[in-house]
Amino acid sequence: NGLLYYFKESNQDCIVRLVSRLDMDTSGLIIVAKNQYAHSELSNQMQNNNVEKRYLALVHGHFSEKEGTIDLPIYRPEIEGVMARVIDERGQRSITHYKVIESYKDAELVECLLETGRTHQIRVHMSYIGHPLLGDPVYGPKKCPFNLNGQVLHAKVLGFIHPRTGEYMEFNSELPDYFSSLIERLKK
Repeated sequence: NGLLYYFKESNQDCIVRLVSRLDMDTSGLIIVAKNQYAHSELSNQMQNNNVEKRYLALVHGHFSEKEGTIDLPIYRPEIEGVMARVIDERGQRSITHYKVIESYKDAELVECLLETGRTHQIRVHMSYIGHPLLGDPVYGPKKCPFNLNGQVLHAKVLGFIHPRTGEYMEFNSELPDYFSSLIERLKK
């Protein structure tokens, strides 16, 4: 809606073409193409896993290994009204590289680099290995020690090849206030 409003207010006649998207309650960067050519080129990069996607997440507990790779298939069961995904051999190969950035009393700040881009990938992988995201209403514990409105997940970096110039471009998004405030609370 914000994009449509922007184009309407700036008198630009443009069709919004989403190349990437975020789960509800996830903050950060997305890729939007302003024309069909750019959409096609950027979508190909996404499909071929040639887009750099780095996220920051706050997760429950502490990792025994401070960095690693999760290579587990994600599957969506055909259950009416259920959006949740599961780790299942019938699913698509899904690869998440993680690295602990900072540790707190009962949580850790983790950077996740996606090699693939499946729906709910970070949320499913982290939950499966015993470190669900703080505030995740689908894959996390029913009770969260903080008053959160969804998972604490932020799409921090997006990098891709410009469709016309061939130049590598990388964008970085600052953490939103709620995320930074929660980190400060966890440090105490």
